[in-house]
Amino acid sequence: MKAAVRSKYGLPGDLTIKDLEIPTPKEDEVLIKVHATTVNRSDCHVLSGKPFAMRLFTGLFKPRSSVIGSDFAGEIESIGSTVQSFKPGDKIMGFGGGFGCGSHAQYFIITETKAKKIIVPMSANITFDEAAACLEGAYYAASVILGLKLIPGQKALVYGATGAIGSSYVQFLKYYGVYITAVCSAENTDLIKSLGADKVIDYKTTDFTKDNEKYDFVFDAIGRSSFHRCKRLLKEKGIYTSSGGAENLLLIFITPFFGGKKVLFPRPKSISAGLHFIKDLIETGNFKPVFDRKYPLEKIAEAYTYVATGQKIGSVIITMDA
Repeated sequence: MKAAVRSKYGLPGDLTIKDLEIPTPKEDEVLIKVHATTVNRSDCHVLSGKPFAMRLFTGLFKPRSSVIGSDFAGEIESIGSTVQSFKPGDKIMGFGGGFGCGSHAQYFIITETKAKKIIVPMSANITFDEAAACLEGAYYAASVILGLKLIPGQKALVYGATGAIGSSYVQFLKYYGVYITAVCSAENTDLIKSLGADKVIDYKTTDFTKDNEKYDFVFDAIGRSSFHRCKRLLKEKGIYTSSGGAENLLLIFITPFFGGKKVLFPRPKSISAGLHFIKDLIETGNFKPVFDRKYPLEKIAEAYTYVATGQKIGSVIITMDA
């Protein structure tokens, strides 16, 4: 099998495509054949080993895992003798968490216990490529949305609305009947309105923090703003949440004590619960995958380089040859 392999923390150019033996599952393991995966922001952090604190989980000086990859769409290739929850040929999609599961390879193995926590049946109305675009970013957005009490008629602003997380936020908020202001490039106005945005602010020409509307929620989907800058946008009891920023993380523990505007990041529910939520919306036509580029596994370094620019629309797909 082919796999993208690294031996150290570093840059996309440190990845090498190698031919490895297809692993054989032990009695309690499943072998997954990957048809499509993505390169995403989580993968970029795992590749670089930055921020340094994440190395407590991935290996302090040298990465514990030589193969990266956090999400996947594919099928069960084979199972161990004691596995009962899966059978060969099952079409599945899954998210292995921010530190990865080794899905940047044509095959990888996980235990049945873990598989039940991170895999759901693939929706029948989408392709493998489309399924891969419904995972990492969508899960992060779903984990926040499911932790909030959304009411039809509320207002939300989504900063970075065309990324994998942002485009998912827009669709989930629309599902709950929330009025949405999307902050993105003007050239993506038609796309983001088709996903459910009611109003679009072009970040290239307008400072969105000076918008005159007041919002129940401000979602920073790319981690490039701060509670301090966005506070004036919030209603009296408004909630700000961000996908990054040390200051924002600190304020999660401080602002709830003051009873007014606050920084919140709801504790994620189980991966399975988030993926089932996404799957249900796919099957009812309330969520559709967004991606702008596909690369073969052999060009995965190019995909990492592109994702690192921060300009991707939705997800960046990696396809596997049979």
